[in-house]
Amino acid sequence: MTWTYNGRCITELSDMPEGTFGFIYKITNGKTGQYYIGKKQVVSIRKRNFGKKEIAALTDKRMKKYEMVQKESNWKDYRSSNPTVQLWFHENESLREQGKEGINDQLELRILRFCSNKKSLTYYELQEQFYHDVLADEYSLNDNLLGKFFRKDLDISE
Repeated sequence: MTWTYNGRCITELSDMPEGTFGFIYKITNGKTGQYYIGKKQVVSIRKRNFGKKEIAALTDKRMKKYEMVQKESNWKDYRSSNPTVQLWFHENESLREQGKEGINDQLELRILRFCSNKKSLTYYELQEQFYHDVLADEYSLNDNLLGKFFRKDLDISE
């Protein structure tokens, strides 16, 4: 089961536009019609402090004593942070282990948009969630936006 973007399978970082930091995704269960919209970073950038030998080798002692390193995330195997979506994939694996057919063909992992930085990732996730009106849609598994706006707190029936 792989991620798709405009009908194209995305299996490697090289399949994404250059400079991609993350993507906005929609996972849909074709059997129930339920879906979840979220975001996933494909790279993580962290600060790595130099060791004693690297610091000793610096010619100018005022130079920075760290470097920023980039590492690929687990995006290929990522299946959402939503417990219901995780359960779909867990049940699918259990069925396959029993020799039965899973629901692979009914689960769709679709990339909606690629983003080049962390802020745009958050912005476009929110934009897609508002566009799909996830808090009001009974098929949406999203129950909050940004951890600030919760379905249970809204008067959606109005």
